[in-house]
Formats: sequence, C-alpha cells, structure tokens
Amino acid sequence: MFPGSLGQSLSGRALENGLWSYNALQIRDYAADRHKTVDDTPFGGGAGMVMRPDIIEKALNSFNNPGKLFYMSPRGNALTQKKVQEISTFENLTFLCGRYEGVDQRILDAYEFEELSIGDYVLSGGEPAALIVMDACIRLLPGVMGNEDTAGEESFSNGLLEYPHFTKPDPWIDTKGKTHTVPEILKSGHHANIRAWRERKSLELTRERRPDLLPEK
Repeated sequence: MFPGSLGQSLSGRALENGLWSYNALQIRDYAADRHKTVDDTPFGGGAGMVMRPDIIEKALNSFNNPGKLFYMSPRGNALTQKKVQEISTFENLTFLCGRYEGVDQRILDAYEFEELSIGDYVLSGGEPAALIVMDACIRLLPGVMGNEDTAGEESFSNGLLEYPHFTKPDPWIDTKGKTHTVPEILKSGHHANIRAWRERKSLELTRERRPDLLPEK
C-alpha cells in the first residue's frame, strides 16, 4: 500500500531526492505463531477482532526513533490544515494503521498515541487515512512544491476556502455548444483589483459552503 500515490508526482520526486523517506512495516512479521495471528476476540463480547497490544509493541520497538505517534481512527482529533502544519514540523512520525475492530486500547494509552481522524466515516483500515495525512504534510516540506507561495493561498491556509481558478482557452465552448468566459478582472493586469476579487470570492465561497469556518459575530 505504501508509498502508493506518494511515489508519484511532487511527492514521488521529493522521495527520490531524499526530502522525505518512509518505512512501511508489516505488523504480521512480529507475530509468534505460524499463522502470523495479530488479533483476538474482544473481551466483553461483540463482533469483530481486536489487534493485540503485545504484537504491536514488538513492531513499534523495532524503530530506533519512532517520533510522534499517531493512530488513525474515526474517533480521533479532526485533521485540519492547521493540524497538518503542526504535524509537518516533526522530524519523525509513526502512523499505526488498525484493521478489524481496531487495536487494544492499552497500547494507545501506554505509548501515548494521538488518535487522528480524516473525517466522519469508517474505512476498512487506517492505511488510506495515513497516506492522506502523509500527502498533506509532505507537500509542505521545503523544496517539495515549485512555488513556495502556493501553500499560503490554498483552502484553509488563511481560514477561508480558495478562490476559483481559470486558464486558457477563453472563451471555452463546451461540447453542448455553450460559451464560457473568464472574468474580465483576471485579464485586466490590475493586481490590486485581482487580489480584491479573489479575496471576495474566497469569502463568498466560504460563506456559502463552509460558514462554520467564519468567525462568529
């Protein structure tokens, strides 16, 4: 599963250039029985299986410096751009990706894992969630993105959703025969007016789609 999409495009080139690195560890390799069992039935009954703390600990202790520990979980702290910026400052990160019904709570408590959620839904495992967090952090690392100003203009970076973007051709005629034009202000060359238009559009989009991001009056 790793590096997956992180091996492509900007993050892939950054990986080749040594701007970041990863070590994907298979927890089953630390199981003691011949079936490589990493889970067992939950105390108290219920459906599903729970990953064992002793085996996870063996895997965790194989790292010389695991750094900041995260457990990908829908009940965790919500991933936001502000959180991404915080996470990206750590030199080393370890993401624990659960399966089945999750992991034994004792391993999370004993090693002070921070639970992290990418949204209010449930996945089959934590791996896709970890890839999302990694992608969001990697692109903020120095030298990964070509234009260092880009990150500061994106959605959530300034508390608002990003303004609309346009490029050639202008006009564009779609396959239904309808003509679409670019706003004249963006072709004016007047940078102050363009900046004001973009700020206004960001505010309008945020008010329409994510009013929860706006400060309460």
